[in-house]
Amino acid sequence: MSATILDGRAVAATVRNDITQRVAVLAGQGVSVGLATVLVGEDPASAVYVRGKRKLAGLVGIKSFHHELPATVSQEEIETLVRQLNDDPSVDGILVQLPLPDGLDSDRITGIIDPGKDADGLHPYNLGRLVLDRPRLVPCTPRGIMKILDYYEIEIQGAHAVVVGRSFLVGRPVGLLLGARGANATVTLAHSRTKDLAAVTRGADILIVAVGVSHLIGPEYVKPGATVIDVGINRTDDRLVGDVDFDAVVNIAGAITPVPGGVGPMTIAMLMDNTVTAVESRL
Repeated sequence: MSATILDGRAVAATVRNDITQRVAVLAGQGVSVGLATVLVGEDPASAVYVRGKRKLAGLVGIKSFHHELPATVSQEEIETLVRQLNDDPSVDGILVQLPLPDGLDSDRITGIIDPGKDADGLHPYNLGRLVLDRPRLVPCTPRGIMKILDYYEIEIQGAHAVVVGRSFLVGRPVGLLLGARGANATVTLAHSRTKDLAAVTRGADILIVAVGVSHLIGPEYVKPGATVIDVGINRTDDRLVGDVDFDAVVNIAGAITPVPGGVGPMTIAMLMDNTVTAVESRL
């Protein structure tokens, strides 16, 4: 029997409706919401992502302030711009699109963003609050994953969740969210050096894969009936594929996200949600 397809676009639509209503309530109080995006260089994928984020901002009523800088920009120039955005009262959320061109220190730039305007949720302060189980602005992709699980009523309480990938962008934060009070999953964090990875992932009730290796996870990695969340986005030939071999796994899993159309739309939606949350938390 084929798995239930976890449609991220449908979940993102419900989030967008909620954000639109919240922005309208703030507007009724005389409060506007503004998101600043910073794009450095001419990476085509980054440009597409930023255009999508700006488009969604307009659809939900968030003002968009866009800054494009050449790949030759200096570290000091980017840091100066971020500090200006920190001080700009019309800007409530700041997104510096990653990855940055070689030679630029993205960790340092992320670290100087005002934690209260950290739309990506990647500032050390916000990651620290997540570790303490007192989250405020949460990394967008992990938050989007949790929204998908909630929308489709996937049972997390007491489940064994295996996360493949240990980045601070996805793997570690989503592990913390799954294991936090209220979610109460038992979490295993696996990675490229995990011995007998297939044996580990086959024990998962919920399997989340965020590695960036196309078709890494085949049918031998998945327990029948498991929920599989594929975060990977890899371009092969003329199409996008995930870290999971979808066609081979769809008849084994109980539920699965497609690529594209799964986690991706949720990441952008949660960026808008974080921006509105940043405003609401200051009122």
